[in-house]
Amino acid sequence: MEPNIGISSQNRKGVIEILKKLVSDEYILYTKTRNYHWNVTGPQFNDLHKFFEGQYEELDVIIDDVAERIRELGSKSIATLVEFTKNARLKEEPNTYPDAKTMLGNLLNDQDSIIRTLRTDLEKCTKYQDVGTADFLTGLMEQHEKMAWMLRAFLEGRSV
Repeated sequence: MEPNIGISSQNRKGVIEILKKLVSDEYILYTKTRNYHWNVTGPQFNDLHKFFEGQYEELDVIIDDVAERIRELGSKSIATLVEFTKNARLKEEPNTYPDAKTMLGNLLNDQDSIIRTLRTDLEKCTKYQDVGTADFLTGLMEQHEKMAWMLRAFLEGRSV
């Protein structure tokens, strides 16, 4: 049943496409962060292992929230690895196990990319007359800004 929430079907479809790309990017970032959690080495192993775990746990909640927002707007959420890689703007790095500093830099670059995309996408959602999703994306942007700040703080240290 289509929702009757004051957003035209055409506009909802536009917002849903934005959210499908977002959930895909979030899943790629989640997977990359989990990979780094498993494969980090070096003198700050314990700190980074726990740090990456905290970040992928936060991303797991974000993924669920985005998928549920898609459902709220009347669509099925994409949910397979094939769909995620097809729709993602972020790229995976198979068979790549960088040093800890590069891991942090890679995750920071991806976080910054998601932040920039969210800024653009929330403006599009406003044009689609979906201020609810625009507000939702603003909250996600703030979460990503905090995660990016924490990555930057690690990179500014001397031990990595």
